[in-house]
Amino acid sequence: MRFLSSRASRLLTMALLIASVFSLHFHTPDQRWLPATLVLLCYLSFCLHTVLRHRSQQSGRSGQLQASENGILVVYASQTGFAEKLARKTAQDLQQGGSTATVLAIGRMDGAVLQSAKRVLFIVSTTGEGDAPDSAAEFCQRWLGKPLSMPEMHYAILALGDRRYQHFCAFAHRLEHWLQQQQAQPLFDMTEVDNGDATALQRWQQHLRQLGAATAQSEWQAPAFQDWILAERHLMNPDSLGDPVYRIALTPPDPRIRWHAGDIAEIAPGFSPTNDLQMTAEVQPSLPHRAYSISSLPADGKLELLVRQMRQPDGSLGIGSGWLTASAPVGSHIQLRLRENRHFHTPPHDCPLILIGNGTGLAGLRAHLKQRALHGHVRNCLFFGERQRLRDFFHREEIQSWHNSGVLPALHLCFSRDQSERRYVQHALAEQASAVREWVREGAVIMVCGSMRGMAEQVHATLNTILGEQQVNKMLAEGSYRRDVY
Repeated sequence: MRFLSSRASRLLTMALLIASVFSLHFHTPDQRWLPATLVLLCYLSFCLHTVLRHRSQQSGRSGQLQASENGILVVYASQTGFAEKLARKTAQDLQQGGSTATVLAIGRMDGAVLQSAKRVLFIVSTTGEGDAPDSAAEFCQRWLGKPLSMPEMHYAILALGDRRYQHFCAFAHRLEHWLQQQQAQPLFDMTEVDNGDATALQRWQQHLRQLGAATAQSEWQAPAFQDWILAERHLMNPDSLGDPVYRIALTPPDPRIRWHAGDIAEIAPGFSPTNDLQMTAEVQPSLPHRAYSISSLPADGKLELLVRQMRQPDGSLGIGSGWLTASAPVGSHIQLRLRENRHFHTPPHDCPLILIGNGTGLAGLRAHLKQRALHGHVRNCLFFGERQRLRDFFHREEIQSWHNSGVLPALHLCFSRDQSERRYVQHALAEQASAVREWVREGAVIMVCGSMRGMAEQVHATLNTILGEQQVNKMLAEGSYRRDVY
């Protein structure tokens, strides 16, 4: 039954077992027709299920082809969900202007769609050090860089990135270079967006109007910051070998405000980079905001962060971390807005969950464990790494309590400086290879949070070794391997 889905195989096998049991209790020819009829009905139901599923898949693919031939295809490659949000807004504005527009994740693009598409708007983000979003891994492996003539395609690209990283919008430029090599023609120049810059998004709106879109500028603006209260600040690692890490707790302006595990808090710092003048974000709006993983749930009554106090090369405090951990008085107002990070939300179903992170990346993983505990989902595994167990085991009592109570049955800790040989989370992951493979066979979701350089790269390489690169790319495309790394 290798060609059957796992669910169909189980159903058909169960039906055959039931029929076999029934046949043991029926001895006359008149009675034995009952189990035979049951098997026949199960088989017919399975056949009908297979045919309908195949037709549904063919119908969806035909719809994509038709949309790409007759209308505008809006393709997104998203890491945090922002590119997807802009893609859906783009399609909505085009539709309101009378155009036919279809939204499609880049992972669902195939050669037939690419070669039949007449007008395609790509909305793509760049993550890490110039990498494609995880959801685009399969597209990059199958198509990007390979010959595929597309002379009839006219395209445009909205590139999302962050100039603080060296390779700004690198994936978008790589995509454009490949499209040009395949003879695709640009509708207009690439629009680069630095960290959600409103001016760049307005340029994209102007281009959409040229295509007949009906756009409203106010709907494309980022949500406004709100006044939250800095309620608590607690040093988590006194005398650590590393930089100080603080637990920051903020109370919302409205207790009805909600967020999900995996979402992001964006902070507008309230002082200048020189640290010598405190001011609100309204007074100096040019200060860039900083993003932090949320480590609590709305049910906790406060929004919590884990913030490492960073230092500039000249020794001055970092803009965001310095404001939160030192300069802003407890009880003062903090300018904060929530950003949905839908692709890093907790899986809603009771599947095995493998959480991997280091340092302040524990913040996002802690929120997921809180969410799982709230719903009674206890098949959880945590790999966490830091420098010293005595100094840097953040939220130690809470994590050990989860471990002892069965909420977190598998806990693997790595403290790199507690022994002569450096030991990191990827080493513990490799040691648990058999368990990881078994959990993945059972439908596990893997979630990684923490530093891109070092940890996330090494964890990714280790997963490739344990599961195979093809399986890892498949999990990335399906969303069962999710990363929030920085």
